[in-house]
Order: sequence, then structure tokens, then C-alpha cells
Amino acid sequence: MSTTRSAFLNPVVNPTRTTRTPRALRLLLVTAVIALAGGLSQAVLAAPPEGHGGHGGPGMGMGLFDGRHAERMLDSVNATPDQRTQINQMVAAARTDMAAQRDASRKLHEQSQSAFAQPNVDARAVETLRQQMLTQHDQASKRMTQLMLDVSRVLTPEQRKTLSDRLTQRRAMMERHQAERSTLERAPR
Repeated sequence: MSTTRSAFLNPVVNPTRTTRTPRALRLLLVTAVIALAGGLSQAVLAAPPEGHGGHGGPGMGMGLFDGRHAERMLDSVNATPDQRTQINQMVAAARTDMAAQRDASRKLHEQSQSAFAQPNVDARAVETLRQQMLTQHDQASKRMTQLMLDVSRVLTPEQRKTLSDRLTQRRAMMERHQAERSTLERAPR
């Protein structure tokens, strides 16, 4: 067996080389696998549930008042059956309004994409679409604010405080998850 081949098979043959290199490599590999598994699990956990659509999707703006979220919110503030009925009616009306606004917003977005795909981009047309999108966003924001005001009139001050505290905790958790995800995405591969 040649010296090169035996050095390859047995790293201790070379006195300047230590056996730590394979151990360090294994450690690095294990760390990378754990980081990858953690990153994938974070992505799965952070993804919106089926049918909620995330930002701008079917659940745009209604996430807090949608299905199980609304029930959890109402449970957390110990809402009475009468309060639940009133709030569910308000949410249903807002959902209908938001669906129409979402459709209009989607059409404006498609028009904007089409304008940029043209051989010659019409700056005035693009600006007009931008202004229309801002107006659309403002209308959606007003509708959600109105829903929040309507709900606030049904809840007691104590219930609103409890809800506010829960929303603050939820926001902090979401920010922490985003920071963790960002850190994982920036990690060298």
C-alpha cells in the first residue's frame, strides 16, 4: 500500500494531523442537519393553514375574526352567547364586504402586471393603477377598522383589555417567529 493511500485511510499516519478533523466534520454535519430540520419545521409551523391564504389571500384582513380564531378570541374574553351572536353577524357582513374588495384588488393587481409587461410601459397608466390600489387598500383598512369599532361596542372594557393583551402576546410571538425564520434563511448553506 502506498503512503498516500494509507494516509487517506488512516489520518493518524501524518503526525501533524489530528483525529479531530473527522469529528469536527461530523459535528458540523449534525449541526447542519439539525438546523435544516429546525428551519423546515419553522416554515411548516409559520405557514398559514389551508384556506387562509396568508397576506392578500382569501383570509386577508379577516384572520383574527375567521372561524376558529374568532371562537378562540370569544372564548378568551368569556363572551356571552348574545355577544357571540352579535359579533358573528358583524364578522359575516365584513367578510362579504371584504370579498368584494379583495376581488377588486386582485383585478387592479392583474392590470398592473399587464401594464408592466407591455413593450412600452405607460407611466400615467401605471400611476393611475397605483393610486387606485392605494384607494382600494384604504377602503379595506376602513372596513376592518369599522369592524373593530363595532366589536368594541359589544365587548365590555375588561373584555377589550383582555383581548388587547392577547393580541399583544400574539404579535410578539409572530415577530419572534419571523426573526427566527430570517436568521435561518440568512444562515450559510
